[in-house]
Formats: sequence, structure tokens, C-alpha cells
Amino acid sequence: MPTTAFSHTVEDAVSNGRTPTRRTVDVVDVRKLTPGVVRLTFRDEFIAANVQPAQFVNLYSSNPQHLMPRPFGVSDVDGDRVSLIFAVVGYGTDEFAHLKAGDHVDVLGPLGRPFDLSRAADYLLVGGGLGIPPLLEAAQALAGRDDCRAIAVLGYRDAHFADVYAAKYADEVHSIDESEGNVLTLLERLWPELQESGRELIILSCGPTPMMKAVAEWASKRGVDAQLSMEQRMGCGYGTCVACTIDTRDGREKVCEAGPVFTAHQLGWDNK
Repeated sequence: MPTTAFSHTVEDAVSNGRTPTRRTVDVVDVRKLTPGVVRLTFRDEFIAANVQPAQFVNLYSSNPQHLMPRPFGVSDVDGDRVSLIFAVVGYGTDEFAHLKAGDHVDVLGPLGRPFDLSRAADYLLVGGGLGIPPLLEAAQALAGRDDCRAIAVLGYRDAHFADVYAAKYADEVHSIDESEGNVLTLLERLWPELQESGRELIILSCGPTPMMKAVAEWASKRGVDAQLSMEQRMGCGYGTCVACTIDTRDGREKVCEAGPVFTAHQLGWDNK
């Protein structure tokens, strides 16, 4: 799509208070972080300027038989560049992993409800595996604020692929893999020091559901608020297909619209 047409579409949407529609953007970098994990970067001024931590974007396959997009949490932005980190697990992600600089891809976003970073606090960014990327964007959003700290607590199966990106923004980075334990192992180690800061503690978490439930329980026992970014499988990404519903205290909710971020209390994971 020509740049002028893209700009016109974005400007019209913004002037009417809407998110711009699906559009074609330029891929500027694709790199393999591990044999199964890829970081893809594309240019999009609107997403770069407006995305908030834990929001996601949809990428669309160039194959017309693959109608449904793939949702990815944004890991960080740099100027007009937007980066995503994802695992190669099927035909869609494999197609995106084989893009190269100079290629094009269709995107939609940003979508979803983000983390709430409005309070002065120490934010514990607790991530597991491919749930880590949205927490990197949270660390970037918190960087430079003098009323809070960002403390990354990251769990991996093996390769610590995101530590170098977390270290760019977080005040502290603590990571662990399955040979040593899990994120709860790290939280227990850090707890005495965290209690001494004198500042409110808030957990932001994303990763496998069992991990997040365990983190929410750990937080509830210590009176710590927790926000969880759900990794539910999404179809359309904007509330039409109703494929990503989950149970909450208020009934069934669509993750792509009401979330992906929910509080532990909303999910009934806080034992209250």
C-alpha cells in the first residue's frame, strides 16, 4: 500500500476517535533469538505512538486461505519501529518468521486493555516463556519514572532469550530456567528485600495460566495486588468471533475486549 494512502487512512481514523483499520507496513528486521523464538520489527507510527503495555497487534497471513490473524503482544518500540517476540508454533508464525527486511505484512492495532501503571509503586514484572514480551513493554513504559521501579522476574524453559531486552529498561532483572526452579523460586528469594523498600508492590504477570494462578496466589497471601495478562487463544482479536472467553467474577468475558489484562480479583484468583 502506498505511504500516502496509509497516512490518509490513519489520519481519518484518528480524527474520528478510532483505531486505524488493517493496513500494510514495512518489515525492517527479523532475527532468531533461539531456534524456536523470533523477534520481528516493523514500522508503524500509530502503533509506536499509542500502544500501551500488554496491548497486542494482529498480523495477517498473505495466504488468502488463512483468514484469521495472529495476535502478538508488543515487546518494545523505538521511534516508529514496533517489535514483537514470538515462538514459531504453526504455519502462521512460521510465515512471519521467514519474513525479511523490505517485506510487507498487514497489521491491526493496538488492541485490548493494558496494564494499569498509574500508581507510584515497585512493579514486579513476572513472566514465563513467551509471556515475557508484554512485560518488556511495561518495563519500557516505567523507565525513567522517579516514583517507581521495574523489577523483572523472568522464567524460561532453557535459553534466557529476553534478559538483554529487559536489561535495557528494568531497574533489576532476575531470571531462572527449569534447571534451577521457577518464578516462585525467585519471588521467594526476593521477598525479604522487596518488603524493605517501603513502597507499594504491584505484580504484573503474563505467561502460562498455571504459572499466573500460582503467582496470583503468592501475591494474595502477601497482600500484593496482581494484574494478569491472559494468553487465551484469540480468533479475530476484536470481539467478533467469541473464541477467547474466560470465566470471571462478573461472568464470561472476551479476553480481546475486556482484557487481555484482568486483576487477580476479577479472575477469582486472589482467595478473597
